[in-house]
Amino acid sequence: MDHLDWQKSSTSGDGADYLEIASEGDLVHIRESDDPARVVTTTRAKFNAWVLGAKAGEFDHFVA
Repeated sequence: MDHLDWQKSSTSGDGADYLEIASEGDLVHIRESDDPARVVTTTRAKFNAWVLGAKAGEFDHFVA
């Protein structure tokens, strides 16, 4: 996975732990900055559905 262009949110800051995301073809990869060897992979379609749900507030109850 070293060949991927990993991105993080601009609000993550420099020293904080954060999530990173990369895409490759029809796949989207997600990892935590403090454990980059552990990667979750899903399809663009599933990730798109999740992002739309997040934008719609469907997961707001997970945020304090």
